[in-house]
Formats: sequence, C-alpha cells, structure tokens
Amino acid sequence: MPPVFHFRASSSPLGPLEQRLLEALWDRGHATVRDLVDPPGPCHDLAYTTVMTTLDRLFKKNLLSRAAEGRAFRYTPRFTREELHREVAGEALRQLLHSSPAPSLPLSFLVEIVTGQDARLLDDLQRVVEAKRRELRAASPRNSPASKSQLPNNDKDKA
Repeated sequence: MPPVFHFRASSSPLGPLEQRLLEALWDRGHATVRDLVDPPGPCHDLAYTTVMTTLDRLFKKNLLSRAAEGRAFRYTPRFTREELHREVAGEALRQLLHSSPAPSLPLSFLVEIVTGQDARLLDDLQRVVEAKRRELRAASPRNSPASKSQLPNNDKDKA
C-alpha cells in the first residue's frame, strides 16, 4: 500500500509552533488566521503574521488545504491526527529498515525497542505479524479461484 502522502521526504520535522497550529486546526476543523489569533482563539498570544507565515509553511508542506475567503484564507488539515502519526511512524520504520545492509539487524533493533517500552507489546507485534501473514496468504495468486482452475488435474494426467 503506498503511503498516504509524501510530505516528509522534502521537509524538516514539524516544529513546536507548527504542531501547535495543527492541533488547533484539528480541534476546530478549519480556521482563518484571525480565528486563531483573536481572543479567545487558541493562539491569541501569537502575532498575526507569525501564525499566517506558519500556516503558509504547513500549506507548502502539503499538510493543509486552503480556500480563499475574502482577502484571507481558510485553512483545513488535509489529514487526521491518526493519518499524520501513522505516516511519521511509517517513515521512521522505513528509515530504520534502510539503515543496514542486513535486513534482520534493524528488525532486532525494533524488537529491542518494543521490549524496552513494554514487553507485552511483543504479543501485539506477533498478532499483527500473524494477521498480515494470513492476509498475504489469502491474497496470494495460488489461493485465487482462477489460478486453481488452471492447475493440472492429477487424475487426468495419470490416465
């Protein structure tokens, strides 16, 4: 399955202000700069131009969409929190897997990290791996009805 979006390849990690503004937009659904900076807005302690510049950077990183609303823009997150967190975690794991020429080495690091966090997560990891194996077996061309009909019939071959 291809990644949901590719913003991480060309951009730096999100800074605290970018994270704060994303959180505010996720909480509200959408907002203009004025909505965020005017009291009781979540960013009333920030300058209008700071918020405007930061939202523009998030837009250029492909994290926000925007629509003109008069002379301003209304910003909307392009992705949910969960989608963003999934992509960030996926990118970190991709980097881990590409960090070594021996594929098993990064996997052993992953197991050590998971164990260090919570040993019970190993059981969760095993369930996820087993579920993925079942999914892959079910999707395998050998298991499809079309491929089964094309297999030679051993009884006919013996006659």
